[in-house]
Amino acid sequence: MAGKRRSETMEENRAKLLSAARRAFADKGFAAASMDELTASVGLTRGALYHNFGDKKGLLAAVVAEIDGEMAQRAKAEAAKETDAWQQLLAEGITYIKMALDEEVRRIVLLDGPAFLGDPAQWPSQNSCLEATRQTVTGMIKEGELKPVDADAAARLLNGAALNAALWVAASDEPDQALPKMIDAFTALASGLRNMPDELGGNRLATAEREAK
Repeated sequence: MAGKRRSETMEENRAKLLSAARRAFADKGFAAASMDELTASVGLTRGALYHNFGDKKGLLAAVVAEIDGEMAQRAKAEAAKETDAWQQLLAEGITYIKMALDEEVRRIVLLDGPAFLGDPAQWPSQNSCLEATRQTVTGMIKEGELKPVDADAAARLLNGAALNAALWVAASDEPDQALPKMIDAFTALASGLRNMPDELGGNRLATAEREAK
């Protein structure tokens, strides 16, 4: 019982620190956020922070992973509103790019994240998104909705384009004006993978022939 209470307390402390860090990083930025003020705001000490996250950068990594996961869920929720597989794929990428206008996302994930944690393409949360996109693309290629290209390459292209589009919008001096330009470019780039109606039948036949061999 004592062990269970200790485990619950640790989880509660971790959640408190994450919540406080999100507020502090969004309001002040990672570099300016004081760890003493952050921990004191939730009645904890630096020791609790080090125990749960290792250091300040470890805390940022946990916050970024949490927000990035929420971004992925929001993108999927928007995509689910579409009934066509192609529109779902497009909506997911566009929704991710649009979140660059969310100030918390912009400052923590798209500006401070790369600056202090390195290449976002290497973050575990991005790897999870890549795998989900790969599965979607694989299914669409089999159905002939996308051209018969390598699914891993296509998934990396789509995810990388959406991520870099969001990074560019976030870093822009005029993000509201940058956003529609980037959505247009992303849509045009992604559309290059799509089968046009007159190609659809022939590519489905070619796919079936390859699978039959």
